[in-house]
Amino acid sequence: MKEDYLISIIGRQKVDGESGEVRLTTRGSYTVKGNSRYIVYQEYDEDSQLSPQTSILKVEDQENRVTLIRGGMDGTRLILEKGKRHLCQYDTGYGSLVVGVFTSTLRSSLGEKGGRVDINYTLDINSDLSSINEISITVKEAEQKDVKDCTAGN
Repeated sequence: MKEDYLISIIGRQKVDGESGEVRLTTRGSYTVKGNSRYIVYQEYDEDSQLSPQTSILKVEDQENRVTLIRGGMDGTRLILEKGKRHLCQYDTGYGSLVVGVFTSTLRSSLGEKGGRVDINYTLDINSDLSSINEISITVKEAEQKDVKDCTAGN
């Protein structure tokens, strides 16, 4: 995989009145195939000794749908489609469960060289609201200044 794009992700989550935010900036790939756009990157868990997991975001403009695939066939697979609820597999790290995913907002301005995707969605378990989520993804071509060369010990 040629990692020639800079991918920035901001995720916000509200659970039981508590809010949290996660920010990730990494290198990855961005390809356009037909009416779909693919954002592929590696995620590293600082608390785990496991190898990184590949995350794939498939953005289907004409369907107004984003599919998030993380960790291979047995991992997480969320379908985010504006105005629809899908039952999806979600890997917690301790096992998988089926969650309901309802997407209220999905905006994409992705073009040939990158762009942005904004999504608002809820997760429910057994039809009970689990969390309210926002995710913003920005994709842009990486420039040399975006890459820091490091050697061991630096």
